[in-house]
Amino acid sequence: MHADVHHLLHTVASAELRSRAGEFRLPRTSLRARAGWALVEVGLRLTAQSRDAAATAPRTAAFHPA
Repeated sequence: MHADVHHLLHTVASAELRSRAGEFRLPRTSLRARAGWALVEVGLRLTAQSRDAAATAPRTAAFHPA
């Protein structure tokens, strides 16, 4: 393949990718919404850690006299 053809194909492909990326942009969210979602993420991580710790904690057998 000639270098000029390769360069032309690359230019066309990169222009197409840029146009797709421009369409995909997420809307800007407010600082309040981003902070809220960050707190939700922290809370979910904390509950997952406490659940994992409870699952791996050593347990003793309960004694029930018959």
